[in-house]
Parts: sequence; structure tokens; C-alpha cells
Amino acid sequence: MPIRFLTAGESHGKALVCILEGIPANLELSSEYINRELQRRQRGYGRGGRMKIESDRVEFLSGLRFGKTLGSPISMVIWNKDWENWQEKMAYEGEPSESVVPFVRPRPGHADLAGGIKYNQRDLRNILERASARETASRVAVGAVCKRFLEEFGIKIGSYVLSIGKVKPPIEEQDLWRRHQLAELSEVRFPDPTKDEEFIRAIDEAKEKGESLGGVFEVFALGVPPGLGSHIQWDKRIDGRIAQAMMSMQAIKGVEIGLGFESGERFGSEVHDEIGWSEGEGYFRYSNNLGGTEGGITNGMPIVVRCVMKPIPTLTKPLRSVDINTKEGVKAGKERSDVVAVPAASVVGEAMLAIVLADALLEKLGGDFMEEIKERFERYIQHVKNF
Repeated sequence: MPIRFLTAGESHGKALVCILEGIPANLELSSEYINRELQRRQRGYGRGGRMKIESDRVEFLSGLRFGKTLGSPISMVIWNKDWENWQEKMAYEGEPSESVVPFVRPRPGHADLAGGIKYNQRDLRNILERASARETASRVAVGAVCKRFLEEFGIKIGSYVLSIGKVKPPIEEQDLWRRHQLAELSEVRFPDPTKDEEFIRAIDEAKEKGESLGGVFEVFALGVPPGLGSHIQWDKRIDGRIAQAMMSMQAIKGVEIGLGFESGERFGSEVHDEIGWSEGEGYFRYSNNLGGTEGGITNGMPIVVRCVMKPIPTLTKPLRSVDINTKEGVKAGKERSDVVAVPAASVVGEAMLAIVLADALLEKLGGDFMEEIKERFERYIQHVKNF
């Protein structure tokens, strides 16, 4: 794959680190562009106390010079401000002091117990720190670079929340980008800020009950040309790559593209997107029920992906669990946590979609520097129009 990335770091460690390989040379890029995306991830009503401490900002360590990419790996670091409060509990060397209490009451729904068994850890903090959704800040940084790359080819990515818990107001018939713009004005990223109070009441009620909430969000990409991905092997299909990327996000339990499950309830004539053609523009579709993919390949329509996020596992009124040392029944452990993080998850979803599409576009076009790739892109677009 042209795009490869790795993230490292624990939730309360010193920093989060990410390395991104495959971005071509001569792409204009700034830390401020990435910081705007990181700030978007931190917003949203129902977030916990951690967001009052952290103000995520990226620092480049390699891969840029004078505001342009070099074609070499881009490495970035996001320093954790909360580290100063956790240095003793998360020390990299030495032995734990008596004040460091092992986490031994796994939370249902979290990686605590499964990870503890897999890695033979008797202090489950060694699992939960890396399993934490704090890791997604690194993904947003990587995704921001990929977004910046895609912008050079007229591809835009956005998102909005469809529901939180049982709150699911109707959404006006609007184009996708307008929905995204309205969501940016909402405290819960719903594409109608006048409905915020309805969501806020539900979130406050859940908090009072010691509960958490999940929900559904939609991510989309505009301007994606036909021909990304392939039908020739299972791992090259673009819809499979998108679904895997979304399911890799913490707490995501389901993904749909286009109509998704609803398409199983309709006749074929109500699902498949009829084809038209116009002079100068080429092929178009009369609908977009399939969400921009056919046969594992993009078809030129907007990519539309819907994801469901389960409620956050940490509850202030914990569920039943077992002490892994004594095997006695106990209440699950508690960590500082959000009541709901669906708005933040939608921003992470944008990042993951950007990573997949940047990879697929580079796979299609090849090239090592922006000028070369843009020239190839223009030739390909002419081929699409003339086909």
C-alpha cells in the first residue's frame, strides 16, 4: 500500500507519536492545519474532564522542510499535558511505588480483561492505557495530512451525527457539505443546531443516572473520481477497505455504506443507481443508494459511510465484574471518561476515510512528487470524461 502509518503512546503517557509514510514530496502542509482537526476532535457536549486539560497540538519531527513535504516519512508528536499528573503511575523505568494501585476490576465492554489475558498482565492499566480512544488523536493527525493531500485533487471529506442514544431528529434534505457545515456549528455535530437542546437533555439525564450513550454518525467524501479500488482481489475492494478502517476505531460496532441494511428490504429497482450521460461531463447517476461504490470500486458518486458507536464502557455506576486476583465478584473499575463521544468519533471517522482514499488515489496514480501526480490525475480525469 502506498500509505502506511503507525501510532504509539499511552493515554496518560508522555506523548502520542505517529509516523506516516507515502505522502509525496512538495505537498504544502502546516501544523496549524493539523491542529484545527485536532481541536475539532476535542469538541462535543458530553466530553469528560480530560478535554479541559489537553489542548492537542502537533509537533513535526521529520518529513517537512519550509512548509513542504520531502517524500520521506512524516513523524509527529502530540504531547500529553496530563503527563505531569501521571509520571509516578506511568513511569517508564524503575519499580512501582506503594502508591501505585494495580487496576484489577475489568470493565465490561473495554479491552481490560481480554487484553490482560492475551498479554498476561496482572495490572490491567497496562492494557487500558493503549486501548483508550486517546489514541485516536494520532489518527486525526495522520488523517489531516491525508485530507490536505486529497484537497489538491478537489476531494473534500466531512461528517455529522445522526443520533445519540434514542434522540434522532429528522434531518432536512440538504446537500452533504451543507450538513457538514451546519454540524460544525452544533455542540453535538448534528446538522441542525436548533436541535442541540434535545440532545443535551438526553446526555445530562444519562450522566445523572451514571450511564453513557452511543449513537450513529455519517462520514462522506465528495469529488472522488471513479476507479479507486478494484474488484480483482478481496483486499483491494474499496468498500472493504473503508469498512475495515471504520471498524478499527474504538467502540465502533457496525458500518454501512449507502443504504446499507435498508437495501436488503427493497426491490432491486429501488436500490441500484441508474446511469446517465451528458456531453462534456460524461457519466452520472440519478441516485446514490450504493454510497459511491460498485464492485469494490468507486463510481464517481459521493462516498457515504454510516457508523454506529456503542456506549462508552466506563460508567459512574459500574456494572458487575470480577477481581482478577481474588476472583470475587466486584463492581467494575472506574476511569475518568466521557458520557458520550459520538461527535468526536465522527471527526475520527473523517480521518480514517481520508487515509483510505489517499492510499487508493496514490495506488491508482503512482508518483513521488505532487506535480507528477497532478499531471497524471488530469490525464485520468480526461479519460473518465471521454470513456
